[in-house]
Amino acid sequence: MKIRIGVGAGGASPSMEALAELVTGLDELGFDSLWLSEVLTGPVIDPVVGLAWAAASNPRLKIGTTMLLPGRNVLRLAKQLASLDRLSQGRLLVTLVPGLTYAPEREAIGIDPKLRGAFIDEALPLLRRLWAGETVSHDGPAGTLRDVRLSPLPVQQPLEVWLGGTMPAALERCGRLSDGWLPSLCTPDEAVAGRVVIEDAAARAGRSISAEHFGVSIGYASAPIDPATARVMAARRPRSLELTPVGWPALRKLIEQFIGGGFSKFVVRPVTTPASWRAELEALAAAVGDLQT
Repeated sequence: MKIRIGVGAGGASPSMEALAELVTGLDELGFDSLWLSEVLTGPVIDPVVGLAWAAASNPRLKIGTTMLLPGRNVLRLAKQLASLDRLSQGRLLVTLVPGLTYAPEREAIGIDPKLRGAFIDEALPLLRRLWAGETVSHDGPAGTLRDVRLSPLPVQQPLEVWLGGTMPAALERCGRLSDGWLPSLCTPDEAVAGRVVIEDAAARAGRSISAEHFGVSIGYASAPIDPATARVMAARRPRSLELTPVGWPALRKLIEQFIGGGFSKFVVRPVTTPASWRAELEALAAAVGDLQT
């Protein structure tokens, strides 16, 4: 397995100077990729805009996003991501997510959480057809298209799409539709069990997912979490505190456990924004950088 570690910008928008420091440090210290997540009501920059800036500022670093699919205009999203992949010369990594369920994010996404899975079921095949250069007509909850053909097309053919999620329906959908799995907030044992469900679903659908395409997104804390941050984390995602490694040895141990379960791609995200990204990345590289192969 090729072990790769990318870094997410965390839960707050970096300034232009901080993002530049992050991009430079990731490249110089040998990390695989920069990841920006989409949270409509959170203090984070739009991932398409941020990753376009990052790709322009560094010609080597891969750029990744966990981006919302429900509530989107499918054609517009297809064009945005295809354009970003073309401008970055094929360096884009895409994980599409249903979105968080706490208020006000729930309302801002614009689709009842119970209907988001069905939207993904319909929209993801449309994205694939558009990225492949097909002429597409469609009429349904994901939108209406009449003889639409996308241009420009992404450099990557196919442009792979990973999914997240750990609920049974999300695992089954991942097996049927995705190119890989990037869950968060799960234990190594839960991840291994989820992979079995995904691979079984893929087999029933007459397809397979590469063994190299199973990863985990891990929020971590390099130091004890302050009470205010802990309260916010617990309110938004109840298991987040118990599943967040605290300290570099704990983060390394957790990644090693996932590797032992057959997972090889990781996005690690500090739960609080570092005072210095360079110092954070140097400490992170010392703690886990040698795990990359």
